[in-house]
Amino acid sequence: MQEEQLIESIDKLLLEALSKRASDIHFEPYQNSYRIRMRIDGVLQEMLSPPLFLAKQIVARLKIMAKLDIAEQRLPQDGQLVIDNYAMRIATLPVMNGEKVVLRVMDNHETQLSLYDLGLTEQNLSIFQQILAQPQGLVLVTGPTGSGKTITLYSGLKMLNQSYRNICSVEDPIEIPLEGINQTAVNMKSGLSFSVILRALLRQDPDVMMIGEIRDRETAEIAIQAAQTGHLVLSTLHTNSSIEGVTRLNQMGIENYLLSSCLKLVIAQRLVRKLCPYCKLAASELIMFGQEPSPHFIATGCSHCIGGYLGRIGIYEFLLVTREIQNQILNKQAISPSNMITLKEAGQKLVIEGVTSLAELHRVLGDLI
Repeated sequence: MQEEQLIESIDKLLLEALSKRASDIHFEPYQNSYRIRMRIDGVLQEMLSPPLFLAKQIVARLKIMAKLDIAEQRLPQDGQLVIDNYAMRIATLPVMNGEKVVLRVMDNHETQLSLYDLGLTEQNLSIFQQILAQPQGLVLVTGPTGSGKTITLYSGLKMLNQSYRNICSVEDPIEIPLEGINQTAVNMKSGLSFSVILRALLRQDPDVMMIGEIRDRETAEIAIQAAQTGHLVLSTLHTNSSIEGVTRLNQMGIENYLLSSCLKLVIAQRLVRKLCPYCKLAASELIMFGQEPSPHFIATGCSHCIGGYLGRIGIYEFLLVTREIQNQILNKQAISPSNMITLKEAGQKLVIEGVTSLAELHRVLGDLI
């Protein structure tokens, strides 16, 4: 393939992925084949299988677009490229049969980042707004990678983004640049770790601090200290449920009396694919949720969607730290909120309403069902 043709083909492929709302594009070499896949609504879809002899040329072209070192093929590299005003983060990785490349689509400049677009129930939206209006405390959003935690945090920051507040964030990396917020990226090569940046931020007179992720005891201790001394702190944790968020901080060495005094809200969340409104079908049999038989819909697939799904919506579990929960944390009791809607219950409600399918709920929640 001529170089001009290759450049044109790669540009066309990237633009096609963007038009299909892909969040990631994977370029994968194998012993006898080459595969290109894209992740749409959280699920990888096969895109193309170009001839294997083009593998090195494709990787070289992507590296040139991102101004990476073409000659370096033994070490991982990362950077950024721009196509059609869309920024993509590029990461290369040496694998058995060459180099794998993954492109992650960054902010598409169309994200409204509104709390009203997250899919929260009226009750949860009201709770979130009330907690964000607090002058101090710790708010945690938990869930696995790709569950939408970052968008939830950014939506909260955007609501708080007023001229009378000093908002600072430490992120790895900065995913969505926001005007009016002082965003700092972690850079381990320069010695800029989460804890180093956080200590510096505390000397910057912040009102609100956003920590991309609490990963270790040191970061957790600084976050707790900030939340106790007049700062509103927002962060994420990798746990499966909201109650596990409290357990994880305990495991990191945070004492219960500190948690009970500064923790305000823990949100666990997932993203489920929405059934395509053009082709979803009512299932012939009812399903049992609790004691009630309920109708539900299944995915079929049409020209409007991919495999019967179109877009995604969040499901949420809100652990509001009331006085009752504070006492349970303080006394090291099992946390048992009196009226919390779990992820499972939130998901089942969407199945009954025909927003998503039972199969999709099983795919996302797994053992939690």
